[in-house]
Amino acid sequence: MDNSAQIETDLRAEGVRVTRQRLAILHVLRMASDHPRAEDILTRAKVQDPSVSQATVYRTLAMLEKAGTVLKNEFDGAGARYELAGGAHHDHLIDLDTGEVIEFHSQKIERLQAEIAAELGYDIEWHRLELYGRRPKAR
Repeated sequence: MDNSAQIETDLRAEGVRVTRQRLAILHVLRMASDHPRAEDILTRAKVQDPSVSQATVYRTLAMLEKAGTVLKNEFDGAGARYELAGGAHHDHLIDLDTGEVIEFHSQKIERLQAEIAAELGYDIEWHRLELYGRRPKAR
């Protein structure tokens, strides 16, 4: 079963009605590579199903977040951005000039975090790392 079918199965198991509008929103999230805002999701979902409304997007995102299907990220106070949960672990680098969110994974950072936690007497259960930066200006 592919990831989208699994998401639909999981939602139905939780008693969530899977409508055309919700499927359009899920499709947008599956296809997104840019951590879209709710407004972006609405615009893209309307291409799939013109009956999708702003209220439907917000209600669906809240429901999907509560179900653990979607992660809500609030980078630098610029509004919530969304991505599907359950993918490979990654961290984020946010470009302060463009707002671009770059996903990355670093074994060095993972090892260092585990070492620091161990030195302090902890095991890491989960973490979130967000880096905020700008590209250096040409000199």
